[in-house]
Amino acid sequence: MTFSCYHRQPKLATAQARSVFERSLEQTRLAYVFYVLGYVVMPEHVHLLLTEPQTKALSSALQALKQSVSRTLALRAAEPFWQARYYDFNVWSEDKRVEKLRYMHRNPVVRGLVAKPEEWAWSSFRHYATGFEGTVEIESEGTAQKREQLGVRPAVRTGPVLRFPP
Repeated sequence: MTFSCYHRQPKLATAQARSVFERSLEQTRLAYVFYVLGYVVMPEHVHLLLTEPQTKALSSALQALKQSVSRTLALRAAEPFWQARYYDFNVWSEDKRVEKLRYMHRNPVVRGLVAKPEEWAWSSFRHYATGFEGTVEIESEGTAQKREQLGVRPAVRTGPVLRFPP
């Protein structure tokens, strides 16, 4: 899933703005009960790889996420914070999941923002590379194993791409 700031303006250009987005994403993940498999917050757009929410439609979860961010960062702005639409793509295979994650994680490097993906803090790359637990809980094999060791059952049903315990 990809969505952009209004007219592709760099409204997420600061570390503070990207951190607000991460906190809002985690709050929305908890409220709408879905897994985040990957993400990257760029200065003017966002990439997300996530499951369908269990409590409401994906469009409702995205609306809540976007509203949370815009209310925090641009409460009285004269123009919208976000473009009205988003681009989504259903991922049905492990190969496609890996392809999308690689694309997302390499985006800051391709754009010249950092030299290596691990240097971009507003991404799930470090979770996959090192197991780093950041603001947003990332659902991965490592997360599922940790949850299994603790005897915690996942709150979200898994889809066809996820191979985690039911």
